[in-house]
Amino acid sequence: MDTIISSQQIEVYRPRPLDQNPAAVYLAGLGSDKSRATMREALDDIARLLGSLDCFTCNWSDLRFQHTAAIRARLQETTSSRTGEPYSPATVNKMLCALRGTLKSARQLQQMSAEDYYNARDIKGIKNETLPAGRELQPGEIAALMQACENEPGPGGVRDAAMISLLYVGGLRREEIVNLNIESYDPATGKMVVKGKRRKERTAYLVNGAAWAMADWLEIRGGGPGALFWPINKAGVLTNRRLVTQTVYDMLQKRRAQAGVKDFSPHDLRRTFVSDLLDAGADISTVAKMAGHASVTTTARYDRRPEAAKQKAAGLLHIPYRGRR
Repeated sequence: MDTIISSQQIEVYRPRPLDQNPAAVYLAGLGSDKSRATMREALDDIARLLGSLDCFTCNWSDLRFQHTAAIRARLQETTSSRTGEPYSPATVNKMLCALRGTLKSARQLQQMSAEDYYNARDIKGIKNETLPAGRELQPGEIAALMQACENEPGPGGVRDAAMISLLYVGGLRREEIVNLNIESYDPATGKMVVKGKRRKERTAYLVNGAAWAMADWLEIRGGGPGALFWPINKAGVLTNRRLVTQTVYDMLQKRRAQAGVKDFSPHDLRRTFVSDLLDAGADISTVAKMAGHASVTTTARYDRRPEAAKQKAAGLLHIPYRGRR
């Protein structure tokens, strides 16, 4: 891969100790192991464009505007070594976000002047006009999933019904649902305290069927401290430990097959949660808070009402084709 910066532009660099390394300091400040792994991968890719082995051996402090502008341009035409596909606008923006964060750490470590920092970080993101991936589930599909859980005797069906309820009515991510503790839920009010990205807390409320499903699960689980949802082995025995995110994915695939529902991802339940609330007339700023979105712009990407309006508008046009008689 051709590098953006030649050895003549930046002198041979000896990596700094981690507490003085801008990339290491930036990554340490992220809120979760998943975020750190994602952004580490992004910084490693950028570092290789700069001729370094990885993000820890790159001299980020020597970057200037001409370098970061070249990085932005190169990322738009680079193919990912992992997928073999060009980087999407969302991926490029994520990588530029990691770059800006690392430059900020270099400035805070007093390894860049204020002028050099502000100039280097002054690069625009890539416009992203793509529709969000995935699909919304129909009410009949959610009912079929719940019926599949109810049809299974033993604790597994009860636990899964409670989990699916939370994924839908609370819009929870997989990481959020496995990190719930029993103390997170107040059965008297139906209030669930959820810790989301960057350790931000928000609330979800369980009502009607969702509250009933949770009550049934708590009766089986018992009131002991620890994770809200436990693993259950093939013999139906509960184990007092925390689930992993893969378990949530596997559970949904199992219930999907039993219910005869076409393929969907765990995030599609979150997408359906946002879309259904907006369809029902909920204010978009309220929905953004319920979903844990930092901006209503993110929430708006899941709003299917404009598509329904387009479909209705298309019906106003008429093609005078009468078919083969």
